[in-house]
Parts: sequence; C-alpha cells; structure tokens
Amino acid sequence: MARGLAEAFEKRGPIRTIGVVGMGYVGIPAAALFADVPQYQKVYGFQRDSATSGYKIAMLNCGESPLGGDEPCLAALIKKVVAAGKFSCTADFSRISSCDAVTIAIQTPFRDPGDLLPDFSALHEGIRLTGRHLSEGTLVVLESTVTPGTTAGTARRILEEESGMVAGEDFGLAHAPERVMVGRLIRNLQEHDRIIGGIDDTSTMRACDLYSPILVQGRIIPMSATAAEVEKTAENTFRDLQIAAANQLALYCEAMGVNFYDVRKGIASLKEEGVTRAILWPGAGVGGHCLTKDTYHLERGAKVLGGNLDWPGGERSLFLTARAINDFMPTHMLHLTHDGLARAGKEMKGSKVAILGWAFIADSDDARNTPSEVYRDLVVSEGAEVSVHDPWVEEYPGVAISSDLERVITGADAVAVFTGHREYRALDPGSLKRWAGVEHPVIVDGRNVVDPDSFIRYGWVYKGIGRGDKNGHAVVGCR
Repeated sequence: MARGLAEAFEKRGPIRTIGVVGMGYVGIPAAALFADVPQYQKVYGFQRDSATSGYKIAMLNCGESPLGGDEPCLAALIKKVVAAGKFSCTADFSRISSCDAVTIAIQTPFRDPGDLLPDFSALHEGIRLTGRHLSEGTLVVLESTVTPGTTAGTARRILEEESGMVAGEDFGLAHAPERVMVGRLIRNLQEHDRIIGGIDDTSTMRACDLYSPILVQGRIIPMSATAAEVEKTAENTFRDLQIAAANQLALYCEAMGVNFYDVRKGIASLKEEGVTRAILWPGAGVGGHCLTKDTYHLERGAKVLGGNLDWPGGERSLFLTARAINDFMPTHMLHLTHDGLARAGKEMKGSKVAILGWAFIADSDDARNTPSEVYRDLVVSEGAEVSVHDPWVEEYPGVAISSDLERVITGADAVAVFTGHREYRALDPGSLKRWAGVEHPVIVDGRNVVDPDSFIRYGWVYKGIGRGDKNGHAVVGCR
C-alpha cells in the first residue's frame, strides 16, 4: 500500500493547493499562514453557510478577521493573503477536488461527559464533505482533537465510503493536532513543535512536508496517528491536572489561613539541573473548548482501545478527579460570595451581583464554556440580580453584557472577578465603591488581579481564591 500511495503522491506532484475545512480559531490562522507560504499557490477556507457561522465567509473574503479579542498579526495577515489572491473562503466544498492537501479543524464537544460519548456530528459531516470530493493523491489531515483511534478508524471509514478510494493507497491520511491558545494563535502555529502522525509512513512524510514551511522555530515530531491523538488529549489533560493541583492547594491555603501566592513563589523557586517544581495558577474555573473536554477523549480512548487496563481497584481516575476540581471552582466562587455577603450583613437573595469578565481567558472575546455562566446561573437560582461586564465580549445568547463598567457596578452588593482582563488590573476601589453605593460592598477576586489591602481600606469585604491570609480580615469603617 505504501508503494501505491507514494506513486499517487508522486503523480500528484508537490503540494500547491490547500483546503482548510472549518473556519474557527484553528482553521483561520492556519489557512492564513499556509497562504503566506511562497510555494503554496492557493488556499481555500471551507465554511458552511449556516445561520450561525455563514457570516465568516464574507468577512474573510473582504480581508477581515471574524475572530475577536487581541490576536497579534492575524488581521494583517488575512488582509495580506486575500489582497494577494492566495486565500479565499467558500461554501462550495466541490473545490476540494482541486486541493493537494486538506486539513479538517472542527470542534468535538461532549454533550454529556458522564457517558463519554462525544458529539462528532459536525466533524463527521466535514469528513463526509471532504471524502465526497476527494481526488487521488490528496493528503487529508485531521487537526481536530479526537478520541484516540478516530483517525485510523471512523475518519478513515467515512473517507473511504464517500470517495470510493482506499486510504494509504489512493490518498494519504494523518493526524496533526492543533496546539494553539487564544490570544497567540499565529505565534503558536509558527513556534510550537508540530506533532504529526500518519496511518502509514508515507502519509506521515507528506504531512511533514505540508506543515514544515509554516514553522519558524518549532520542529516536526513524527509518530503514528493514534499516538498523535493520545499525545494531544494527554497534553491538555496534564495541563488541566496542573491547574487542578493549583486549585486544590489554593483551597487548602484558604482553609489554613495562608497566602497561596507566597507558597507558590516558594515552590517555583526550586530550580536546579534535573529539578523543577513548575506550578500553575488557581482561578475561578477552567473554560474554553479544549481543556473542558479533552480529558474525556483520553478516558474514552483508554476504554475503547485499552483492553484490560491494570488499575488500582475502586480508585477513580486522577484525570477525572482533576476535572471535577476545576468544574467546582465557580461553585467555590459562589461560596466566597455567600461568606462575603454574610460579613456585610446580607444574603444572596435580593442582592445584586456584578460579574466582571465573561470570556474564559484574558483579553479575548472567547466565551466558550465560560465558568462565568456556571456562576451566574447559580447566583440567579438563589434569587440575586446579576449584571455582567466584559470589555471584549459584545454578546452572548441569553445574557446581557455591557462594556459600561459604572453601569454594571451601580447598586452592586457584590462584585465577582472571573476574567483577568487587563482592564481589571487597575480597578479603583474608591470609584467602584461610589458606584456601588453600599456601605460594605463585597469583592470576590477569582483571578488575583486586585490588591486586597487597598479594597479593605475602602471598606470592602474582600474574598479571594487562595487568600486565606486575607479572607477573614476585619471590616473597616467607611471612607
């Protein structure tokens, strides 16, 4: 088979035309970077003309980025490649037939993590549309984070059924998981090492050829398709685990009356050859598309492909425990709010709570799986009025979001900081208190962005994640 595929690639010639299926946080910057490579003549971005995402087609073809937030270099790069005629976005998937390589980057959420069944409907549709128009000698690369075994299993089966061809003989197939973070998309794609795993060595080599030109610093790390799938899910699972460890330590520090950030500084100071004590930051919750579901892909892979897993009897997965800790943090923010209001002589019912930050990550408009929503729903269920401020997020289904900070704070009994936006790192306790108009407003800092002492001096009741040294402070008089 490898000989047949090598001949198919040779007959096809060098990669010149590329298709990118899925115009989201992964597909758009990848397409723009491919289009900026001199030897690539044309890049098509494929996007369904749906009611929710169809607007991206016109914006991209006008040289505009549909992604909000602070994304250095992205808008300028899109404008450049569109003006040069090297990139265009289309809903006409038949153009895949002219592509030498096609990458697929479509989200893979879980409807219910409890049953470990992902929602692959959108991804499967993208694979079907690709297979339907596939031509001989094309390379297909799955970039979506998937359950281990998907590329060589379900994806291969769908592509073969739709195309009538054989993977590994008539066309190549590989998995090259994205490794990007919102706010640094272009830099990540250029500088991070690229994991590439084909269903055979020939597919792997062709995929390496595809991605090498966009790397300015990172290197290619080849492996099998399934190993690449495990690597990606494990990568995010370990980050989620590290965050959970920081969150658990922060909860311990609160209970013991000490400052987590002093403890963290001490832990991180131990650095010598062969020794590291890297520790991440605690916070109000983990959001976004990746960390909130990739653990479940890894767990599912172990069940589907793992056979007889040797495991201590009765013990829960360490990774699922980490997920539970991180999912708990918005509830912990609720508990801190309760405690703060109680110290101010109030209860949740009938109070007004202002949420600062709806995006899940700082200086971005990305609000996918935001922990702010979990907290809001909890607060509303207890009879409180809620207002939401975010300088980056303009709208969200079912939630009124304002960019007017004074308006959001006015009349607030409690203020909960959920996102570390740069705008929140210079909050003035005096101004905020005047706007709130209450004797002892409560500030709940979920991202360690405010100075506790300055707020306490102005009569605020302060509560912060990991701030056991401050959470029991004496409430001072009015200023």
